[in-house]
Amino acid sequence: MSDAPRIRQARPHDLPALPGIKTAAARAFGDLRSGVTPRRVSVEAMAILAEEGTLWIAADAEDAPVGFAAATMLDGTLFIADIHVSPAHQRQGAGRALLRAVVDYGRWAFHPAVTLLTDRLVPWNAPFYASEGFVMLDGARLPPDLAAKLAGDIARGHDPARRCAMAKRL
Repeated sequence: MSDAPRIRQARPHDLPALPGIKTAAARAFGDLRSGVTPRRVSVEAMAILAEEGTLWIAADAEDAPVGFAAATMLDGTLFIADIHVSPAHQRQGAGRALLRAVVDYGRWAFHPAVTLLTDRLVPWNAPFYASEGFVMLDGARLPPDLAAKLAGDIARGHDPARRCAMAKRL
C-alpha cells in the first residue's frame, strides 16, 4: 500500500485546514520570501472554487488534507492560483499529483492551456513545472490579466528578476 497522498476534490470540511497548509509550506522558502506580503488563503474563496470543481486536495491515509491546488479562469486559460503541500508530506509526489490533477481537469474541460506564476530559480518551482511540460512565457507578451497578476506579485515584494509566468498548452 502506498503512503502517497490521494488526490480528490475538496469538500467543505477540508477548507479550514488550507490556510495552515499554505503557511507551513511557505516556510520552505525561508529568506526567499522576506519582504513579500503573502496572499491570504480565503476560506470563502476556496469554498467557491470547491463548488466550481477547481480545488483539489492531497489527502493522507485518514483522508485529512495535506496539500491543495486551487485554479481559476484567467485570460481564457486555467490559472493555478495555489499549490501547497505541508512540509511533512513534501517530496513524496503530492505536489506533482496535484499539478497533474489540474492539468487533467484542464484537458477534460477543453481549456487551451494551464498558466501560473512562480519563482524561476527555486528547484521546486519553475524547474519542477518545466519537468511537467510548462514553458516560461515572455514577460513583455503576457495576456493582460496574467500580466496584472505578475505586476501584483512584484508589488507585494517578489523579486521581478525571479518571478515569471509559465504555461502548458493542452
